Amino acid sequence: MVAFKAKSQELALRAFSGFIIGALILSAIYYGGRTWFLLASIISLISLWEYYQLLSKKFRVSKGIGFLAGILVLLASAEYLRPASILIIFTLTSFVLFMIEILRRQFSQVSYAIWNVGGTLSGLIYIILPWSYMVLLRAHPIGQTLLFSLFLCTWSCDIAAYLVGTRWGRNKFCEAVSPKKTWEGFAGGAGASILISAAVAYHCSLPPIPLLGIGAICGIAGQLGDLVESLIKREAEVKDSGHLIPGHGGFLDRFDSILINGTLTFFLFGVILS
Repeated sequence: MVAFKAKSQELALRAFSGFIIGALILSAIYYGGRTWFLLASIISLISLWEYYQLLSKKFRVSKGIGFLAGILVLLASAEYLRPASILIIFTLTSFVLFMIEILRRQFSQVSYAIWNVGGTLSGLIYIILPWSYMVLLRAHPIGQTLLFSLFLCTWSCDIAAYLVGTRWGRNKFCEAVSPKKTWEGFAGGAGASILISAAVAYHCSLPPIPLLGIGAICGIAGQLGDLVESLIKREAEVKDSGHLIPGHGGFLDRFDSILINGTLTFFLFGVILS
């Protein structure tokens, strides 16, 4: 009885914090412009900081330089800087990190170039670039609808995968990385995501095929993307990436699936269908 009550309280807290976050994100997408850019930047930079904290448990990472580079990449995505400058930012960041390690070895006889450059740049690639794509996606002619679909499909997949997996899950799915995930939950999450995308297409009177593509992306790729963060946490030997969101853990815990979903959606609509 005590365990059931504690579980119920945890689910209620998770639902409440999830509702607040969802309302903030959907509102920011609706207003677009600087509002969406600011919220996306805050979420991505906090997630980047959590990622660097995880990596720091194993090796050296230049958090400050990565953080500065992340800000510049986000500014470029919002066209406060030229978008092409993103390539320059990545190149210069790598050289700056190498210079730091040269100096470190010169004066202390040790260096961490492979770990520092790889770890710092991987955070920008894994977290900052996907959020930059979502900032750019808002400028698409139907960007508001695309982002609404992206987040609604991602959230519905997460919820359905959890509920179906908890109730009917029997067959483990990648248990070495995430022991609680099951094939039944995976199927439930994918189905819910596709249904939501169809509902959005019907409500907005849009051709269903492109939005069903978002549903498939969020339902399949999103769940695989969730395993990426699980793998990182398992190697760092932690349960959550942070503790800023009650019931969810850290920002990276809450927004892990959206990273691959946002990237593939931008590729689909920002590159192929533009």
